[in-house]
Amino acid sequence: MKGYDLLTIINLSLSFIYTKVFFKNCRIIRLPIVIRNKSQIVFGDRFVTGKYCRIDAFSQKNKKIINIGKNCQINDSVHIAALNNITIGDNVLIASRVFMTDHNHGIYTGDNQSDPKSVVGNRDLSSKPIIIKDNVWIGENVTILPGSIIGKNTIVGSNSVVSGVLIDNAIYIGVPAKIFKKYDPIEKKMGQSIDIYY
Repeated sequence: MKGYDLLTIINLSLSFIYTKVFFKNCRIIRLPIVIRNKSQIVFGDRFVTGKYCRIDAFSQKNKKIINIGKNCQINDSVHIAALNNITIGDNVLIASRVFMTDHNHGIYTGDNQSDPKSVVGNRDLSSKPIIIKDNVWIGENVTILPGSIIGKNTIVGSNSVVSGVLIDNAIYIGVPAKIFKKYDPIEKKMGQSIDIYY
């Protein structure tokens, strides 16, 4: 614990004890943290959190709706909110202040859309699963929207908004996130940057 001040050492010690009592397979769950419906969440081996994280499972059914793979790390102030399904693969690194949700208050596509004059909290919830595959790195302040799929070994740059399918082995940036670089298997490195027009 070299380099930490006394309060940080105390917090880390309490967090370590909390982890070993309530999350035996995890490496460290840093306090404070808010976890809603722990029984509906799978925490993979060696899972790590930063402080001030919030993980919410809202399902009315008795099933696992948030599945976090092995050796994953989420940093400070990450908020994960699931109504039906969020799956995070192995070896995923998530920076601070990332928000991901598989649901919306209201329906905004198709024929039976929500009335914009209705009370937002009373609107029907719509939901689409989120899948984050293995070995993904998600930068600071990223938002991941319902129905998003992030491919293996992909990087999402800071402040991006993910909506849709991101391919394997690429770097995405922007609002909405668009491909910036793609891995070249012949050259064995990321290729030239791809022009992005907004």
